[in-house]
Amino acid sequence: MQVISNKKEWLKIQNFIKRLAVRPLVFWPPLIIFLALVFLSISDEVRFLKITTFINNKILDVFSSMFSLAAFFFLVTCIWAALSPLGRVVIGGKGSKPILSFWSWVSITLTTTLAVGILFWGTAEPLFHLYDTGIASVVPASDEALRFSMSSLYMHWSFTPYAIYTLPGLTFALVYYNLRLPFSLSAPLSVLTGKQVPSVISQIVDGIALLALLFGLSASLGSGILSISGGISRLLPLETNSTLLGVITIVIVFTFFISSASGLHKGIKLLADLNIKIFLILIIFIFTAGPTYEILNISFTSIINFSSEFLPRSLLMKPFDNKIWLNDWTVFYFANWMAWAPLAALFLGKISLGYTVRQYILVNLFIPALFSIIWMSVFGGLTLILEKNNPNLLNDVLNFMGPEYVLYKVLEFLPFTIILVAIICLVSFLSYVTAADSNMDVISDLCLKPNQIKSDRQKIMLKFIWSLLIGFTAWMMISLSGIDGIKMLSNLGGFPSLFIITIFNLVLIILGTIKIKHL
Repeated sequence: MQVISNKKEWLKIQNFIKRLAVRPLVFWPPLIIFLALVFLSISDEVRFLKITTFINNKILDVFSSMFSLAAFFFLVTCIWAALSPLGRVVIGGKGSKPILSFWSWVSITLTTTLAVGILFWGTAEPLFHLYDTGIASVVPASDEALRFSMSSLYMHWSFTPYAIYTLPGLTFALVYYNLRLPFSLSAPLSVLTGKQVPSVISQIVDGIALLALLFGLSASLGSGILSISGGISRLLPLETNSTLLGVITIVIVFTFFISSASGLHKGIKLLADLNIKIFLILIIFIFTAGPTYEILNISFTSIINFSSEFLPRSLLMKPFDNKIWLNDWTVFYFANWMAWAPLAALFLGKISLGYTVRQYILVNLFIPALFSIIWMSVFGGLTLILEKNNPNLLNDVLNFMGPEYVLYKVLEFLPFTIILVAIICLVSFLSYVTAADSNMDVISDLCLKPNQIKSDRQKIMLKFIWSLLIGFTAWMMISLSGIDGIKMLSNLGGFPSLFIITIFNLVLIILGTIKIKHL
C-alpha cells in the first residue's frame, strides 16, 4: 500500500470520513475488526485460520447446548404470542395501514429468510446424515438412517430456525411502531429498564449486532458462491478455483448493491416476487417429473418420525445428545440464523406495519416453515431415493467433488437437465441478492445518524463499503477453508446474537403480559 506522505492526501481521507455521517461506535469497530481480519488473512493465512479456529472451538465447547435450547424456547414464545391476547394487537396501533400488500409481504419475507440455504443444503445435507447419523445404533445407509436424515432436514429447516427470525422481528416491530422507541436494537432494553438507553450503550449493541450480521452474510454468500460455481462448472468446461469464485463474488456483490440502492419498493420487491415464483415452479416440476409416489412416501413417514423426535431433539435428550454431531449441524445452522436475526429483525419488523401480531407470526414463522418442509421433502427426498437406488453415486460426488456439485448431479436424473441447471444458478443468485439487499438497507439505516437516515447519498456510500467487505470476506473464507470456513463464520456471528435475541425474548414476554395495555 502506498504511504500517505502529504497533507492533501490526509485531508482527502478526513473529508471522506466527515461526509460519512455515521454513528461512530456502530460503524467503525465492525469496520476495523473486519479490515483487521482481511489483513491478517492475506499476510498470515496459517495464523488467521489458527486464531479463528481456536475462537470457534471455544464457543462450541462452552455454549453449543445453549444455541439449541435457546432456539427451542424462542419457538415456544412465538406460539404463546400467537395464541395469547397479544396476537390481536395491530403493529403500529389500530388504524395503521400496511406498507406492503399481503403477497409482497409474504414473498419478501420468504426470500429474505430462506436465502440460498435451501438450494445449497437441500440435496447435500441429507447425504451427510445418511452416512453419519451421530447415533451409534443407527446403521449408515439403512432405512432408519434415511428417516433420520429427512427428520434432521426438517429439524434444521422448519419451525425452530424460523422462530429465531420471528421473535426478534416481532419484538422490534412492537417496540418501534407501538411504543415509538428509536430505530435501534437497543430500544427493547428500554422496556426492561424503564428509561431511554444511553447513546453509547445503544451504539455498542447495534455495533455488535452489525458485526454478527456481517459474519452471517459472509457465510451465506459463501454458500451461494459455491452453489453457483457448481452449476457453472456443470454448464461450462470451467474448474472451480479461486478465480472463478472471485468472479462470481464480484457479480453477486455488484448486483445486490445495485438492487439495494434502488429501494424496497423497486429492487427488493421485484426480485422477491420473481424468486418465489421460480421456487414454486421448481417444486412442482421436480415433484411431478421425479418419482412422485416415492417422494410422498418418504416425506410422509419422515414427517411422522420428525414429529415424534421433535421434543427429544430440541431438549438434547438421548440419543440426540451427540455433541460432535450437534456442533457440526444443529448448532452450525442455529448460529447462522442467529447471526442474521438481530438486524434481519429490524427489516422484518419494519415491513410488518399494519398487520396483527398473529398475522406476523403466520407470515414469518408458519408459512416459511411449511414452505421449507415441502422444499426439503421434494429435493431431500429425491436425493435419498436416488442414493438408495444407486448406492454411493451421490455420496462419491459429495466426497470427491464437494457439496456444491450434488444438486447438479441430482438434476441429471430429470428431464431438461441443462435448463434446470441454468434455472438453479439463476435462483441461487437471486436468493442471495434478495436477502442481502434487504439487510443492506437496514445496515445503512443503523449506521447513519438519525438526521441522515433519509439521505440516499449517505446510504449508497455505506452500502458500497459493506458490500465490498462482505464479498471479499466470503471469497477469502471459501478459498481458504471451503465449507469449514462457512461454518466458522456462522458460529462467530451467532455467538453475540444469541444473547441479544434472548433479551428480545424476555422483552416480548413482558410486552404480552405486563405492558400489553400500552400497545
